[in-house]
Amino acid sequence: MNLSNLKPAAGSVKNKFRKGRGEGSGNGLTAGRGHKGAKSRSGYSRKIGFEGGQMPLQRRLPKFGFKNINRVEYKGVNLDTIQELVDNNKITDTLNKEILVQLGLAHKNDLVKILGRGELKATVTITADKFTQTAQAAIENVGGKVELINAK
Repeated sequence: MNLSNLKPAAGSVKNKFRKGRGEGSGNGLTAGRGHKGAKSRSGYSRKIGFEGGQMPLQRRLPKFGFKNINRVEYKGVNLDTIQELVDNNKITDTLNKEILVQLGLAHKNDLVKILGRGELKATVTITADKFTQTAQAAIENVGGKVELINAK
């Protein structure tokens, strides 16, 4: 075997098929588009969701819901998660947004809210955008400190 007698596998290479190049080719005249109608014309493109004149699905289904443009989304972090971080020596005595971003619990542009699920045994100073009342009480009960970012 050498470079002069290499061939592709049998059946793997097809000849280029040229539509609309005369009757003798077997695919002239209408070039596989059928007779007349919009689909036979050049430049035709069907509208997205068009169902042949039938009422399209997106118009048959009812509209519902409401999206408040003034809603402020917070990334929630629970007390049991914070206690787990302390147990695993990921944090010592302070927890702020930069640490949460490093640990993958929030993104840098997220607003962080500390939630009250679970139990906190460690004394930790926590800096966040918002706290629930139960979380704040639980942190202060074990001798921790609560610091608000952008306190209004």
